[in-house]
Amino acid sequence: MSTHPVVAVVGATGAVGREMLKTLEQRNFPAREVIPLASSRSAGSRISFKGRELTVQELGSESFKGVDLAVFSAGGSTSEKFAPVAVKSGCVVVDNSNAWRMHDQVPLVVPEVNPEALDSHTGIIANPNCSTIQMVVVLKPLHDVGTIKRVIVSTYQAVSGSGQKAVEELESQVKALFSMQEVVSQVYPHQIAFNCLPHIDVFLENDYTKEEMKMVNETRKIMGDDNIRVSATTVRVPVFFGHSESVNIETEKKITPQQARAILTQAPGVKVLDNPSEKIYPMPLFAAGQDDTFVGRIREDETIDNGLNMWIVADNIRKGAALNTIQIAELLVEKNLLRVP
Repeated sequence: MSTHPVVAVVGATGAVGREMLKTLEQRNFPAREVIPLASSRSAGSRISFKGRELTVQELGSESFKGVDLAVFSAGGSTSEKFAPVAVKSGCVVVDNSNAWRMHDQVPLVVPEVNPEALDSHTGIIANPNCSTIQMVVVLKPLHDVGTIKRVIVSTYQAVSGSGQKAVEELESQVKALFSMQEVVSQVYPHQIAFNCLPHIDVFLENDYTKEEMKMVNETRKIMGDDNIRVSATTVRVPVFFGHSESVNIETEKKITPQQARAILTQAPGVKVLDNPSEKIYPMPLFAAGQDDTFVGRIREDETIDNGLNMWIVADNIRKGAALNTIQIAELLVEKNLLRVP
């Protein structure tokens, strides 16, 4: 396999697809050619990449001939239909939807956490949920030292996680409220401006949402430990970019806050911002557009023997989607795994 693959970006005109193209360019990914693919609605439009304009092609069954790597940023139904088509054409797929994440034969990968999972791929690699990615990047180094038994997480997730229409809805609702006009809600079931919605994705029979159960199941798979107990509450908040998480962990071996800071300072992809006396802590305002996952407010849970509380923030479009996908692609090239077994 050439170390300069032909790369297709599926869903290239969406927010994450555009960020994938931006990330490929910024990280100087060694692509011989980049092919933007999208639905018929966007086919023929132009998109900027490395100082030139690329023409968006319509996604179809013949789109992957001669393509070595396809990064998917489309809906689950699109991925379910076209990812196998791509693999049959000899193309390796890194998929950002939830279509393949829990399949037994599909690795679910965060490069800082479980890069070895790529070694057994059979053509499709899944990119985890955005809120899961930023949490496990922080938890894995602590798990390696103290063995995490239980995780309780509450998320505060930006509207960009719902797509560009949700960003526009928040903008329009804020403008309407300040103009004393009627607020219109189409993306969300309730007003999101100056509000919080404890409802991300659909509710399941156990009264958890699908987003919450993603965090439960994906965390166990990525960390490689089904014994970790995870309880999640996911909330949509009126922030444009950057997911925040309040995370409580219980470990088998005690880790002090000082030890946790020292461990996380050395962790790849993590930046510790933790000096409350100087009002230094992670915030989505500063995480937007950044590659790192930020952690702070690290403190002991005084209600149990071996517990820690922390606050984790990352750009959900960047590390939570596009960057993690491209990091997987980089590893595939580096490890000579850009081939269908």
